[in-house]
This record gives sequence, C-alpha cells and structure tokens, in this order.
Amino acid sequence: MNNRQVAKYFSDIADLLSIKGESRFRILAYQRAAETIADLGRDIEEVWKAGELEDVPGIGEAIAAKISELLDEGKMAYYEKLTAEIPVGLIEVLNVNHVGPKKAALFWQELGVTTVDQLAEAAEADRLSTLPGMGAKSQEKILEAIAALRRHQTGRILLGEAVPKAEAILASLRQLPSVAEAEAAGSLRRMRETVGDLDLLAASDEPETVMDNFLEMLPVDHVVGRGPTKTSVVLDDGLRVQLWVHPVERFGSALQYATGSKEHSVKLRELSLKQGLSLSEHGFKVEESDELIACRTEAEVYQKLGLPWIPPELREDRGEVEAAHNEALPKLVERKHLRADLHSHSDWSDGRATLKEMVDGAIAAGHDYLVITDHSQSLGVANGLTPERLRKQRKEIDKLQKKVGDKIRLFQGAEVEILADGRLDYEDNVMAELDLVIASLHTSLGQPRNKIQQRLLNAIRNPHVDLIGHPSGRLIGRRDPADLDFETIFKEAAEHGTVLEINSSPERLDLKDTHARLAVELGCTLAINTDAHHPDHFELLTYGVATARRGWIGPGNVLTTRTLAKFEKWLASRGP
Repeated sequence: MNNRQVAKYFSDIADLLSIKGESRFRILAYQRAAETIADLGRDIEEVWKAGELEDVPGIGEAIAAKISELLDEGKMAYYEKLTAEIPVGLIEVLNVNHVGPKKAALFWQELGVTTVDQLAEAAEADRLSTLPGMGAKSQEKILEAIAALRRHQTGRILLGEAVPKAEAILASLRQLPSVAEAEAAGSLRRMRETVGDLDLLAASDEPETVMDNFLEMLPVDHVVGRGPTKTSVVLDDGLRVQLWVHPVERFGSALQYATGSKEHSVKLRELSLKQGLSLSEHGFKVEESDELIACRTEAEVYQKLGLPWIPPELREDRGEVEAAHNEALPKLVERKHLRADLHSHSDWSDGRATLKEMVDGAIAAGHDYLVITDHSQSLGVANGLTPERLRKQRKEIDKLQKKVGDKIRLFQGAEVEILADGRLDYEDNVMAELDLVIASLHTSLGQPRNKIQQRLLNAIRNPHVDLIGHPSGRLIGRRDPADLDFETIFKEAAEHGTVLEINSSPERLDLKDTHARLAVELGCTLAINTDAHHPDHFELLTYGVATARRGWIGPGNVLTTRTLAKFEKWLASRGP
C-alpha cells in the first residue's frame, strides 16, 4: 500500500466516527494521522519496516499498531468493525456540501440513506424536507450540491441542467443593445445527453462591450482566458462557459463551426474543398485568393455546399450529410406534434402532487389525453398500489374526469414492475382492468444478460403489456444500463406490437438516441413520455423530443403524436 491508500483508511475512520457521534478529540486524532501519512516524505512501508512509525510526529502507539496491522495483513480489524456498524457509503455522502456528520446520520437512521444516489432520490421525492432541522430550502440546497459534486467528478452535466443555465445566459445576452443574435452551440445545441462546457455565440460588431457585459452578468469564479473574440470563464458552481462574439455578417458560418460535431464539420470541409473553397468559422475562402464569402445564416453555409440545412441534432456524422445530398433527410418529430403523456405518477404512489394537480399540469402542457400510471404493489419504496388501491384510484379518476369534462381525456394505467424472477407484479386479471399497462425494470438490473433479457421478453410477450418503460433502466452517470441484446428486444417488440418508451427525464433519456433509431428501423413504435412525478415535469418532453430527433425519429413513429380518436382505436386493438 502507498501513503495515499493508508491515509484514506484513517480519513475514513475519522468520518465514520463523526457520523457515529464520537468524541471530537478522537476524531481529530485520526484526521491528523491521515494528514501526517499523506504528507510523509518517505514511503510508509519503509518507515514501518524500519520500526520507526512512532518516531513520526502525530503517530502514537495505538495508531502505529493499526498501521502495522494494515500493512502486515492488508486489513484493519477496527476499520472493519466500524464499517459493520456504519455503512461506508455515508463517507461519500459527507462530500455533499451542506451535509455534515449529524445530517448524514439523520438521513441514514430516518430514511435508510447510505449513498449519494439514495440521498438524491430522497431529495427528489421530497422526503428530506420534513426531517428535523430540514426544510424545502435545505433540501433544494442539497440537490444543488449533489449536482455540483457530480459535475466535479465527471466534468459533464446532464442536458436537463445545461439547457436552463444556457437559456438564462442567452436571454441576458439578447437583451444587450450591442447583440443582434445569440445562440447555444457545441454539444448543447446538438442536444447530447450530457454537456461539458456551455458554448455560446453572439452576433455583434462590439465584441469588447459584449464580453465586458458577459463577465458582469455571471457569478464568475475565475476567468480562464480572454481574447479579441472569445472569453472563457468558470462559474462559482464549477461550470465552464465560453462565449464567442462574431460580426453579424459571419454569424452563420461561426454558428455552424461551433456547433459541430467535429466529424460532421470535416465532411462539410471536404465538400467545400471540392469546390475550390476552404470553410472556417469566418466563412468560405476562395483558394489562392483573399476573397471571403461570409454567411449570415447557417442555411447559407449548407446552400453554398449544395445541401439543405441539417438540423443540429443530426450532426454526428451518422449519414446525415449523405442523406442531405440525396434529399433524404427525415422529417423530425417536434414538441408541437405531441398530444399526450402515457407515463405519469401521482401521490397515490411516489408522485409529489395530487391527481387533480397532475391533470391540471397536463392541461396546461396542452395535452389532449393523459394516462395516470402509478407504481405497482411490489415497489415498496414507491408506495406501489395493491389491486384494491388501484380500483379505488379508478373511481377517483372517473370523478375527476367528470369535473374536467372535455378539457382532457383521462385513462388509468399502471407502471407494473418486472420482478426479478421474470413475473409481472400484477396478475393478468388485474392488468386487464387497466386502460394501459407499462412494464418496467427497476430492480436487479445487474443480473446476467440471459436472465434480465428474459424478464424483458416475458413482459413484451404478455398480451396485457402495452408499453415498456425506460427499457435499459439506466440513470446517466449514476447507474449503468442493463446488459441487453437490444436488437432481439426490438424485434420482439415489433412482432408483438409492444410500444417502447423514450423517457424524457434528463437522468434517463432511455431509449437513447442510437437505440431509438435502431428500434424504428426494426419496425417498433415509440412513445415519448415524461415519467412525470410533478406537474412541472411535463415540461421535460423537450428532452425526450431532442433524443428522438437525434435518433432520426419522425412524428409518424411516435404513438403520443396520435389524436385521441386514433389513440383510442389503438387501445381497442390491444389485448389478449
């Protein structure tokens, strides 16, 4: 073991003792030992072999004995005793800003929270705010701190976090008198599921003024760099933001260049060279000449290359340039095409709003119909519904339908758990009572492929199952997808007419873009849903639509674009 590894044992012990509520002096002893070992100028094993551990300041007899045990046996009895009493995952929880030892212990003892992921889930489910010493604001601060921690760990943030931040900055830039236009670029504009830096462009003939205003409007931690047309900063939450300022007449070529992807841009440059031109962010330069052909809009860039404008979501060098050349670009689904949400939760299970509030939210979102799909009984953490509660909910939905009249059509469904042994959480006769059944994987996602694949196939083949929710089960950056043979899954879904979901939650975006494209190519129908647990979540459809667009999906391939009459006809065609 090296010094860093040994030091971590003692640092972890200090953290565990803090959570346990031990004496401050005892905790400090282990913290100082960890710091001493980490900063030691010699290899700790050399010191141990020389019998000189107790000669090191800050290492007494008891600490020296534990180091010796660790280096000699590769383990430490005291550490193992502590980790048997206190979940070691709580050490990571302490890395979350605003969470000290007392709160970590509180969350563990009251809610069973032992990891950062579980803490995030508890906060998102509004289970922290009611605890002693907590509240809505404290809970929100913890959620923000978790997001910052993850950003620091991965260097990337979820699309759902990047878009609102970018939109807020762009709104401020667009209000500046010196700015004619401002847009996002990079992976954000292409709507990739995670984003590194926020890349922004402004059109202006006063770059210095724009960049001065840019620095004033943001909570900047430090400036990474500033030049004639570019300023790069790190915000106080660790996010890096870069602003380019280009003249209005060159904004189109600059936007295309900054949007990327790199591979897509290479294809465009190859086309330009064939015409005796070189393409850059400044426009087209005629070879062996100083002549510059500026492009005010992106459409002009593509037009010069003999192509129609290519939507940013497609610019990943997945055949879009060839399709554009052959006039075969797909007509992509848009938010305005969507008429419904087939996956939503209320406070009957783990939702954070009443049925009435969810319905009002769907009406405000412009939906023609909504399916309430609370969790099934075995998902205890989500307060899943027994068949008896399910039938009581049906009566409440029927009452609510009478109140809202023809403002929206309501259906009752359920998100039925696909159990670890392959069974579904409700018997067939219970599912037959529902208007729509979603089957989903939430547990035992680490099973070997043959086992977890069979679970999903069982659900697809069940005549009562209409839709598979978030098929891979992934949580981006937090939980890996299940090990599935997606081609086989998609072929079975197409054969049985089982719809596959694109879940719009930014943490899921599942199916992901490439899988969605393959699914449609194999004959599947998709549904873009939000998995809403709060009325505000209906706004997340933006991200599901973006994922579908990245997967070349058109409105005709999406069930949730159908009119109410066509949806009801589809429902009537389902069943055993």
